Amino acid sequence: MKPWILLARLPFCFAGVLPFIAGSFLALRMEKVFNLSVFLWGLGAVVLIMLSANFNGEIYDINEDRFSAKLGRSPFYGGSQVIVNKLVSPGKVNLASCLIIIFAFAIGLLLQFYFKTGPWTIPLGLTGIITGFYYSKPPFRWAKRGIGELLIAYSYGWLPVAVGFYLQAGSINSHVHWISIPIACSIFNVILINEFPDYNADSQAGKRNLVVRLGKDKAAVIYVLIAITGIITFFISLTKGLPLAGGLFYLPVGVISFVAIFMMVLGNFNNRVLLERMCLITILVNIGVNLVYIGILLF
Repeated sequence: MKPWILLARLPFCFAGVLPFIAGSFLALRMEKVFNLSVFLWGLGAVVLIMLSANFNGEIYDINEDRFSAKLGRSPFYGGSQVIVNKLVSPGKVNLASCLIIIFAFAIGLLLQFYFKTGPWTIPLGLTGIITGFYYSKPPFRWAKRGIGELLIAYSYGWLPVAVGFYLQAGSINSHVHWISIPIACSIFNVILINEFPDYNADSQAGKRNLVVRLGKDKAAVIYVLIAITGIITFFISLTKGLPLAGGLFYLPVGVISFVAIFMMVLGNFNNRVLLERMCLITILVNIGVNLVYIGILLF
């Protein structure tokens, strides 16, 4: 089981789980509705789609992961190395990925037609499948087309918040958009910063993501702008009916976000040790902003 657990990369599933929880609690706070069964089934579908995307990444990013292993791996990039080290065959992982996505679609049918969550249940889920399942998988392979980062911002930012809210309330209101923007900004930067250490490996493998296309210096500017946008929009979201006290809970998140901005401006991304710290900080910002929203919505 250990190779499969490594393949799943479960800690990274928090990137989709937390915004789904935030969207569900937003429905509880704004619409006074919450169905535990719908919540659990929906959460299961979200996790399954992410697992399938992770499996596909291990299969179709194998060349990049080989290069990364030679250049020096890290917990933040280079994959699990399970397929690279031939612990599990790509064929078995591909079969598992396809079966998982079928189960996720079946849950969508259950939610829409048994729990009657609304006509947009399956369409919203399909957008998640298309962006997540095909992030690394051909024929789309969004990761190498320079738009993968934006699609991740959608599928791990706006989409899980919107789905969490919609499954409970049967509609999507403006609050969904406001709280999803800071979350989307934070996960966009998680993907972007993880492309910096993989720059050489991705270039050699022909994976033309945003950092490879623009170069590290221009990508650093984008990181800074997105981080600032996330901070500003968080405080704007508090003026849209959320507790203003949430700003106090956000302060630690804002501080570490500014640390990452400062390090990026100084060009610390050229130092591998400091870059790993920046990767960790960026992940903490993503987790932090989600937890702040969950906290202020629940309490």
